[in-house]
Amino acid sequence: MTSVTLIGAGGKMGQRLTRNLKGSDYALRYVEISETGKAALAKLGVNTLPVQEALEGAEAVILAVPDNRIGQVAHQVAPHLSSGTMVMVLDAAAPYAGELPNRDDLVYFVTHPCHPPVFSEETDPDAQRDFFGGEHAKQHIVCSLMQGPETAYTTGERLARTIFQPVMRSHRCTVEQMILLEPVLSETVLATCLTVIRQATDEAVRRGVPAEAARDFVLGHLRVELAIVFQEKKGAVFSDGALKAIDAAMPDLFRPDWKKVFEPDAIRESVHQITRSE
Repeated sequence: MTSVTLIGAGGKMGQRLTRNLKGSDYALRYVEISETGKAALAKLGVNTLPVQEALEGAEAVILAVPDNRIGQVAHQVAPHLSSGTMVMVLDAAAPYAGELPNRDDLVYFVTHPCHPPVFSEETDPDAQRDFFGGEHAKQHIVCSLMQGPETAYTTGERLARTIFQPVMRSHRCTVEQMILLEPVLSETVLATCLTVIRQATDEAVRRGVPAEAARDFVLGHLRVELAIVFQEKKGAVFSDGALKAIDAAMPDLFRPDWKKVFEPDAIRESVHQITRSE
């Protein structure tokens, strides 16, 4: 594969991808409809093309657009794609929801970054502050060949490693498994729990704890407790007092049936909320 079209190149994600693709051996065409996005791309030395011109002869099309527009954009570009073209989507929600065109002759490849891990060996200051990845910090990715010949997986993974570089591990998953990772694990569960932690920190400050002390204390303990829970430090355990606090607080903070967010009906509703047009 040599010819790649990036749609949504001037958006937040699109600009990250553009920077990584610019120095690659792919022949790139960029599509961006907003004037703000075009101005941002101009600063990167990138010129855009009309969508139909950019799609001519494209071997892969990357849809760097919001989840609730992926279906619409995919249906707009599909009639202009030749058989065998790869459509790469950067989130599993729209593919899972059946938003992609019914074209058995197209390759559908889904990929998403894991983002730089909390525990890493990065020493470069820029890498340490690259929280999203795709610039300085190494990260892992997940990939799924939703449809297409098996040989297309290697092609798609190579492109995914390029757009999210620098990449360490690449994990092959199904679209259904990717949905369990996001939105369920990363957003429904993790983002919610972390929001509660922030709210609890603010509550401690409201009750008189100095704000800087509360922040330093909770972020330091977050690192330690993550290391214990995920066994980053082998053999590390919570103290007896901490275990008692966890047992006592669990029923107050979480409903006993909270794992129902992993059930198919809950997942479908969550995906519907993500992909529906405003």
